[in-house]
Parts: sequence; C-alpha cells; structure tokens
Amino acid sequence: MHCYETEYDVIVVGAGHAGCEAALAAARMGCFTLLLTINLDAIALMSCNPAIGGLAKGHLVKEIDALGGEMAKNIDATGIQFRILNTRKGPAVRASRAQADKQLYRLRMKRVLERQDNLLLKQGEVTGLYREGDELRGVDTRSGIRFLGKTVVLTTGTFMRGLIHIGLTNYPGGRAGDLPSVGLSDQLKELGFLVGRLKTGTPARLDGRTIDFARLEAQYGDDPPQPFSFSTERITMPQVPCHIAYTNPRSHDIIRSGLDRSPLYAGVIEGVGPRYCPSIEDKVVRFPDKDRHQTFIEPEGLDTVEVYPSGMSTSLPIDIQIPFYRSIEGLERVEIMRPAYAIEYDYVDPIQLHASLETKLIRNLYHAGQINGTSGYEEAAAQGLMAGINAALRVRGRKPLVLERSDAYIGVMIDDLVTLGTKEPYRMFTSRAEYRLLLREDNADLRLREKGYDIGLVADREFCRFLQKREQIAAEFERIRTRRLQMDAAEQEFLSMHSLADMQKGTTFEQLLRRPEITYAGLTEFDDVSRETPPEVREQVEIQVKYRGYIERQLEQVERSRKLESTQLPAELNYYSINGLTTEVREKLARNRPDTLGQASRIPGVTPAAISVLAIALKSHTWEKQGQ
Repeated sequence: MHCYETEYDVIVVGAGHAGCEAALAAARMGCFTLLLTINLDAIALMSCNPAIGGLAKGHLVKEIDALGGEMAKNIDATGIQFRILNTRKGPAVRASRAQADKQLYRLRMKRVLERQDNLLLKQGEVTGLYREGDELRGVDTRSGIRFLGKTVVLTTGTFMRGLIHIGLTNYPGGRAGDLPSVGLSDQLKELGFLVGRLKTGTPARLDGRTIDFARLEAQYGDDPPQPFSFSTERITMPQVPCHIAYTNPRSHDIIRSGLDRSPLYAGVIEGVGPRYCPSIEDKVVRFPDKDRHQTFIEPEGLDTVEVYPSGMSTSLPIDIQIPFYRSIEGLERVEIMRPAYAIEYDYVDPIQLHASLETKLIRNLYHAGQINGTSGYEEAAAQGLMAGINAALRVRGRKPLVLERSDAYIGVMIDDLVTLGTKEPYRMFTSRAEYRLLLREDNADLRLREKGYDIGLVADREFCRFLQKREQIAAEFERIRTRRLQMDAAEQEFLSMHSLADMQKGTTFEQLLRRPEITYAGLTEFDDVSRETPPEVREQVEIQVKYRGYIERQLEQVERSRKLESTQLPAELNYYSINGLTTEVREKLARNRPDTLGQASRIPGVTPAAISVLAIALKSHTWEKQGQ
C-alpha cells in the first residue's frame, strides 16, 4: 500500500449530495480537505428524481442555505420549474420544490467544488479505514493508495455492496452505470458496527418525443419563481411545465401479471424498502380498490428528451415495464430509454452515532447520508453539511455544532436517527417536528444564519444583508405595534370596504393585522410606509402577529424541555447498576447509549418515571466523580 505524502485535515468519502456539502463545509472552514469518489463525472448526480425540495425537504434545503451550504444556490442556478406547495395552508407546512436541469445541476456543483480553496478532488474507491492501534489515521483505496487524514466522513450512498434488480436479473452496482463499493461494509461489521440492508428504486427514463403531451394535463410553476437561497435575488433559468398522467385498471392488470417475476414479491430482495415512496407494484398490491395512480412526467433538462415519471418506480422485468408504461393514456407509443430498477445496499444503524454524527465506536469517524439509513437528496445534504462542520470543528479543537429539535428540521432528523435508529429508509416530514410552527421555511435564516456565520460558513456580505433584514423586521414590528389609526379619509374608506366599521380611533396596526380578514397587503392600501416595506419583512411581521399566541406557546414548551436536552449522560454510565430501572429500560439505554436525558426520553419504552430515576442517579454519579 503506497502512502500518499500529504496528510489532510478532513477526508470525505463519496461525492453525492452528502459528500459535496461535507467537503465544501470543511474546506470553507479552513481545513485542508480531500474528496474521494468512485467517479468524478458523477458528482452530485441526481440518480433518482430530477428535483430538489418538497414537503419538509424544502425546509431542510432552506436550513442548509442559512448555515452556509450550497444546495439552495445550486438549484436556484439550474432549476427549470419552481413551486411553493401548500400555499392554502398555514406557513408551517408550506414548502418549496424545484425541478432541476439534471446535468446542469451536476456540472455546476462539480465546478464549485473544483474552484473551492483548501479542497482537492480525487477519483478512487475506498475499500477500508486505516487505523494505527485504536486511532483512525485515514483510508485505503482499491488502487493501492493510502490517504492519511485527521478525520474521515463516510457518505457512501447506495454504493456499499450495491445490488441492482430488474425482474429476477440482478448485478452489482452502486447505481445504474456505476460500480459498487466492496469491502468497506465488511470492515465496518468487523469493527462492531450494526450493518443492515435497505432497498430503494427508481422509475424508467422515457423518451419525451414518444409521449403525446397534448393528452396530458400541464402543470406550470409559479410566476415569478421564488428562489430557495436567501442570497439569490431572482431566477434566470428558462421555466418549463411538468405534465400529469394516470394509470388505469389495465395498467394494474399488467403489473399483477408480472408479480411472480418481481424480485420484491419473489423473495429475492432482502432489504427493507421506503414506506412513504413505494414502487408501483407495491401501490397496486396494497391498494387493490384504487382505479388509478397519479404520475408527474418531469423533464430531466432543457437539452434532453428524457423525462422522469415520478411515483412509477418498479423492479418488474423489462417485458412487463414496456406494456405497463404504454398502458397509460398519452404514453401508448412511449419508448424506454433507461429501464426502471431497484437497488439494495448496506447501511449502518445510526443509533451508533453521537448527535454530531461522529461514530461512538471510532473517534474522528463521521457518517452522513444514506449510510445512516435516510432517503432523499435533501436529507443527505443536511447530514453531510453537519458532518463536515463537525469534522472541521474537531480538527480546530472546538466543540461540535449540535442543532436541537427546536432549532431546525436538521436537528429533528439527526435526533430521530441517533436516538431511535431506523430499520427502513428515513424520510423527513413536517409531522416529525413537534415545534414546526417555529421551524418554518421562511424564518430559516433568522434561526440559523448567525450559527453559520459564527463557524465561518456564511460570508460577511451575506451576513450583513441578513442583519439588515433582521433589523428591518424588528423596526417594522415596533412600528405597527405603536402606529395607531387616526381615522382619516383613507383609513375610513379601507375599514368600510372590509366591513370593519366597529374599529375605534387609536387601534394599533398590530391589532388590525390580528383580524383574520386583514393581511399585511391590506395595510398597503392606505399606509405609505407599509407599501415601501420589503416583501420578506412584511411576511415575517404578518406571521409573528397572526400566530403570536401559538408561537409563544411553543417557545414555552421549548423552554420546559431545555433542561432535559442539555443534561449530558456520561459515556461510561453503567445503566445496569441503577436501581429503579426495569430490565427492559436498562437494556435499551445500554444499547442506545444516549448522549443526553432528552435523547433518553425519546427512546420507545423509556418512561417518564425511568427518566426521573435516571436524573437522580445522574446526580449521584456526578458527586461520585467529584469525590474521586
């Protein structure tokens, strides 16, 4: 094994969405970073749907941006349709989503990585970790090169022992067209990690020239399109529509005819698939009474005819795939350019991670992305960002950055993973966040921008812009709190128009805005200052006024739980020696090794009574340590 002469601060393994964010974060924080990937031409490749964001996922992208990550900027520069989802619902569950030009997205991210100071990119398959004694010292590659590093971030995606299935035919692959990673997961098992098997899938890619789009329902994006990044002023890419199509009873009969050759139903696939993104054969079997299933026909880019039929993933044999896709109205003559397939891969149970994403078994080793059992580009990128940040902070001798459940969706996701583990692909939902009214897309910068600046990821120019926005919000909130109706002609006309004749002189603008029928846009009808207020300031003021009671209630809940979240549990604590805990609770605590009382309280089966016993035992443990 040839030892490369350079020692790196951070080595990132894998250049998917997690690896890109991890490498950029570490390098931007001043660490000499190496990014190793099996194929340099597949950096940030969208191996499944050509889109970023969606329900809860859009929240993650906004938070990545607020902390100084790249994903939001990348989709803003390459997106070809932008939509805000759930606009008729409250601000907590509104979410951004954008179709990407798949190749432009990949190429721009590669360009950003190549131009980043402190970052080197190299092609190579990592086959093992290199350790000297118990100390992690770097990684070994299949080409016989050993790279030394102070910290290592594993972002292996679906590549660890990846196995692709099309019908009863299967072959090794990290995704279609790429080789798998072999050897690394075996070593992780030998080191004591709990390695499991998961499955995911992707639809066929179809030739858009063979689809009759005139018979499909067009779906256009928002006009004007709203950017993801707080730094993007406007979207400049051309915008295109998607199209909606539906399966039918004939489609379902075709699927049923091939179930005996489906690897999913023939018992060939061992891994557990995603519950919330099932294959089309799964949908047909689970919902036999449903006459049709919807698909969005999404363009893969401006300069390609390939389209992506969202929601139509399958691992059925190709002789079933062809008639199935052709059974859909408007797709009767469709040609498949790339067949659909399922893929199985190894993951490591995230219960063996600290909240910093550092592994509990090996110091200075971090895991991020699908290796932790998650699904989705956004979930991966958010973990990669946090792992890269914390690897860099370790090199700098600083404490890790851990986001609480009340700080960010990123904090909710990581806490779910490291506290509960997962036996199926984990996907982010707004329902997972108990403080979701606090964790809105619109206020991600107010929650996280300062944290990103403090660790060195947010540039001075962007931070100054943020400070200006925050000051404007505070000033405008104070203005409407003290500005009162004078009952001049313009105000009286406005009140009469909105049937608010009962309003009295001296009513504040804040009180007026609390009325459900009044929006901030209404204030602009008679108030000059409101007309000149920037839209992002208007939005924050209106939400804070209208949801003030609910927001204050959630803040009180956060404060009550803060003591539990901040109380650390010593790594050496012997749970079997604590009187008052049941055997079941002891076993779960010993297995999970939670970092805090808050984490312990969320382990299924660990009761509030057990937490009280644990808190008392913790005080005794502290006194014993002090007396030694």
